[in-house]
Amino acid sequence: MLFINLLGVLLIVAIVWWFWLYKPKTSSAESGNLLITVENGVYQPARVRIATGKETSITFLRKDASPCAEALIFPDLDISEELPLDREKIIRLPALQSGSYPFHCQMKMYKGELVVGE
Repeated sequence: MLFINLLGVLLIVAIVWWFWLYKPKTSSAESGNLLITVENGVYQPARVRIATGKETSITFLRKDASPCAEALIFPDLDISEELPLDREKIIRLPALQSGSYPFHCQMKMYKGELVVGE
């Protein structure tokens, strides 16, 4: 009985960490072009940092055959693109002000964040 309770508490801690406390590593686009892979239900890297006021290109490579992975949406930038399977797709972003811009699939199962400036 004690073992089952301990296992339950550990499972709750793991869920809280994964959904609320975990912050993915941030990658920077210093060369002006960055590759984000869509695979196994996640964007890798899921958090990207770019410079303020510079046009940027981000290349997405979709390796996940899930129908949800085929759409890429930047809601704050009015960008909606289809990602072809096993081919790179370049998304050109205009010069942006400092801030955080989320991106996701159409069902918000795949989530990422574009951090500008900071």
